[in-house]
Amino acid sequence: MLNEWDPVGVADVVGDEYDCMLAPLLGRLYGGAGEREVGEFLRHELEDHFGLGAGGLRSDVMAARVVAWWVSAGGAGGAGGQPFPRGAV
Repeated sequence: MLNEWDPVGVADVVGDEYDCMLAPLLGRLYGGAGEREVGEFLRHELEDHFGLGAGGLRSDVMAARVVAWWVSAGGAGGAGGQPFPRGAV
C-alpha cells in the first residue's frame, strides 16, 4: 500500500523505500491507533524523514485506507491470534 501511494515517487525503482515505515506503522495499528494518529505519523515521516512537504500528498486519505485495511484484515490480534493481519501495508 505504501508503494502504491509512493509519496516520494520512486517505488518503481526502489522497492524498499518505505520499509522504514512498516514496523512503526504496524506498531501503531496494533496499539489501537486510528486514522488521526496514523495520519499524523505519515505526515511526520514525509516531512521529517523524507524531507517532503506533506501538502498535496493526502496522508489523511492514506491513513483512512491503512486503518480500513487493518480493520478488514482482523487487526490487533485478529483471526488465529496473529499479531498482524496477513497482507502488507
